[in-house]
Amino acid sequence: MSLIKRSVPREIKFQKNINPYALGSVIAEFGNTKVHITATMEDGVPPWLRGQNRGWVTAEYSMLPGSTHTRSRREVGKLGGRTQEIQRLIARSLRAVIDLEKLGERIITLDCDVLVADGGTRTTSISGAYVALELAIKKLMNDGVITENPIKDSLGALSIGINKNGEVIADLNYEEDSSCETDMNIVMTGTGKFVEIQGTAEGEPFSSEELMALIDCAKTSLVHVFEAQKKVLSE
Repeated sequence: MSLIKRSVPREIKFQKNINPYALGSVIAEFGNTKVHITATMEDGVPPWLRGQNRGWVTAEYSMLPGSTHTRSRREVGKLGGRTQEIQRLIARSLRAVIDLEKLGERIITLDCDVLVADGGTRTTSISGAYVALELAIKKLMNDGVITENPIKDSLGALSIGINKNGEVIADLNYEEDSSCETDMNIVMTGTGKFVEIQGTAEGEPFSSEELMALIDCAKTSLVHVFEAQKKVLSE
């Protein structure tokens, strides 16, 4: 059985309402990783949703040029496979906790721009995007645009890994992530249900006991994420 070396995430900070033009906005920080997130709304839905009286939630993700040790080139035109995969992960995670019928025929887009990348950029984006989404929904309700709260549950995500010593670590930074034997991204709701589990053996294959240790560590660690979200949203 793997030993749990760290079950507490890095320091979590959410700074809300940093963009005056967005319905909801936040800078999410997990350790040194920092992501700027905005929520905006458009009337109307994609053609394949028209006439169904339900909305849509989507996401865009990008690594800004100075976010890594060496300059990341801006993705102009065709997006890379990694970027597309992360965008889809963020969007479908958010859709899992929102009643799209209560949105009406509207699209809410969460734009996640990584300012500093030190591991866990996709999970930081998901946890921060939930905060921006809830802020946007509150504003839409206050303005009378929608009459019922479509959010069904809170949402958080963390990266969990197993290092070369067989130790489980929560909320991996870049150095920990790059040297881990197993890397897993876990997305959960505030009521303890799983939205997504993405796990890969980067080195040695992992056992069923190690899998359960990773999941148990995520459950314990995500409590801290939900508490930080709740705190900033109540301020």
